[in-house]
Amino acid sequence: MKCMKSFPVNLGDLKKSGYQSKKLKDELRDNLVEAIKLQKNVFKGIYGFDDTVIPDLQRAILSRHNILLLGLRGQAKTKIARLLVNLLDEYIPVIEGSEMNDDPLNPISRYAKDLIEELGDKTPLSWLHRDERYVEKLATPDVTVADLIGDIDPIKAANLKLNFNDERVIHLGLIPRANRCLFIINELPDLQPRIQVSLFNILQEGDIQIRGFKLRMHLDVSFVFTANPEDYTNRGSIVTPLKDRIDSQILTHYPTEIETAMAITRSEAKLSDEQKNMVVVPELLARLIEEIVFQARENEMVDSKSGVSARLSISAYENLVSSAERRALINGETKTTARIGDLWAIVPSITGKIELVYEGEQEGPYNVALTFINEAVKSIFLELFPNPDALRKATDKDPYFALKQWFGSGHNVELLLDESDKSFHEQLDKIQGIDALIKVVGMEDLDKYLVRELILHGLSEMDIVSKTFLDKQFSFKDDLAGMLDDLTSDN
Repeated sequence: MKCMKSFPVNLGDLKKSGYQSKKLKDELRDNLVEAIKLQKNVFKGIYGFDDTVIPDLQRAILSRHNILLLGLRGQAKTKIARLLVNLLDEYIPVIEGSEMNDDPLNPISRYAKDLIEELGDKTPLSWLHRDERYVEKLATPDVTVADLIGDIDPIKAANLKLNFNDERVIHLGLIPRANRCLFIINELPDLQPRIQVSLFNILQEGDIQIRGFKLRMHLDVSFVFTANPEDYTNRGSIVTPLKDRIDSQILTHYPTEIETAMAITRSEAKLSDEQKNMVVVPELLARLIEEIVFQARENEMVDSKSGVSARLSISAYENLVSSAERRALINGETKTTARIGDLWAIVPSITGKIELVYEGEQEGPYNVALTFINEAVKSIFLELFPNPDALRKATDKDPYFALKQWFGSGHNVELLLDESDKSFHEQLDKIQGIDALIKVVGMEDLDKYLVRELILHGLSEMDIVSKTFLDKQFSFKDDLAGMLDDLTSDN
């Protein structure tokens, strides 16, 4: 990389260096071509889009298009837009003091043109880093044309003693000041239709119109818009002529594989070093969290049009770790492993991130969240262990027989959410027949206490044992055995 001190400091030096101007979209295209040739991953941290979104995005950039990223919440739309900065040149020259980042060889503002006319080759330059060439605006209903494009500034006119016919009285909006930059508008449908209309000329002809001024400033801006399809009906819509002027509409989506979702959660979860050192999260438990999200997306009580954000699994993972950390702190432990029981601590991460249909509202967010957890446990359990319902009619020896017999003899297991690892292990160690089941399915290499806990919760979902949750405690037992004991004692 060339040292900034060796960069040309004025227009004359720039001309001598042989520097050639390049349009922004050509700059993006050329750098993408180079990245593809070198097999360089420009979109680091984006998972699950390698065969869908990323190729569409690359084609749009190669075509020099303005882009609309359309998808439900939590589908990395804004993150993708921000990563496009990596396709910009590291530094570009600009006329020093220009609020429009004027290209020294192709100035478009009145300020830059007057300065070059006055100083010629001695016109001073500054160098703009690519991180400074990203402008992002959240579309809110209160955004005005003046905010985006510009307007006449009477105070400026008074201070400079100019009449309103002089273009120097114009206060430029965000878009003109983003000349030679990426300009991202998030949640585009939230812009009022009359504000969307103000973008027509910029997208099609590349120039701006402010009040009565006949400005022909050909801006060099690459636009990326993001939108949620539900916004079309809930809050607003993208007017048809504007959609027509956006060259490529790219659909995003949620991860289709649990492994991909796990990778996203790991990369996005914000954990402190203390948490990482104190809490171990087994792979199986991380998989369970993603299964909860998959269950939520498929559940009929959730509004599928709203979607279930990837932020749910990220927040859930963080809460899971915090639950285990809190338990360790209570018990004076320096190291602990997260448990299935900790999943009940992620309910607050679920209830605030799902939109329920009428039936779900009747059931209540808390109960719906517990349903997701229970269904996820059942799904993972049946992936790893034989289906007890199928074995009831099978002729082969039932691998659950010893376990059923132990519970049928009146034994029970009580697991407190905040109990120490030692007490937790003692409760699971006393269960007879459970290790034989683990051996049958070949899961000896996994954390034995986590697998034992999964078996208990799985059997409760299959109605082999009953599970009650009361006063921060899970109780597992055979209700029929308890009823027989009561009858025997009565007699």
